[in-house]
Amino acid sequence: MGEQRAVFFDVDDTLYDHLEPLRQALDRLISPPDGFPYEQVYHRFRHYSDLLSARHGHVNDPANAGDLEDMREQRIQLALAEFGIDVDREQAAAIQAAYLEGQFDIRLFPGAQELIRELQERGDVVGVITNGPMEHQMNKVRALGLDKLVGLDRVFVSGAVGMDKPDPRLFRHVNEATGTEPGASWYIGDSWNNDVIGALEVGWTSVWFNHRNVVEPFATGHQPHHILGGYEELRSVLLGG
Repeated sequence: MGEQRAVFFDVDDTLYDHLEPLRQALDRLISPPDGFPYEQVYHRFRHYSDLLSARHGHVNDPANAGDLEDMREQRIQLALAEFGIDVDREQAAAIQAAYLEGQFDIRLFPGAQELIRELQERGDVVGVITNGPMEHQMNKVRALGLDKLVGLDRVFVSGAVGMDKPDPRLFRHVNEATGTEPGASWYIGDSWNNDVIGALEVGWTSVWFNHRNVVEPFATGHQPHHILGGYEELRSVLLGG
């Protein structure tokens, strides 16, 4: 009998639609024109979020609280500017506040809850690994019902652990805390830098959840084991049909 398999999911834009709260915030605060490319804006928003987070260091450190607010407003300004919309810091702060408010009115992607339960019935260790401040991410975890679905002992928030993805120490911490092995561990996530690279660097099986059909140059030299666009495909790979 082989090692017990571990299957861990990212949260934002992997278990639920992270675009929807941003779409609602933009609709409320700037009234974008017809045909506004929300998905493209979202992709650039995430790009700048990752870029600025890396530049500012560990954003979950309380000492960096001011940096975190600056980063959150800057990513909105930079992303919107690429699409011809200029907002000042006050407008960006208002969009950010509306975006945060909307992040707790969320639900799992169709098929996600069913897949998690099937994996648990199979005997897999199932949980989540997410970057962000402890309280903020735990509010999302509870809004999605993940605290009951996978159990709090299998919820790993970078702000609580003290390390952010793609830091390999975070993935090693998860293995140690759950008694699992890297060679039997899978990670499913939408972020190339945080999720794909993070998992591959520690020997986990990497699934790039590319449901937005993002084109990546693969310039980092990393190659995920699977590139999937939805939960039916993911179920087929994880459960064989």
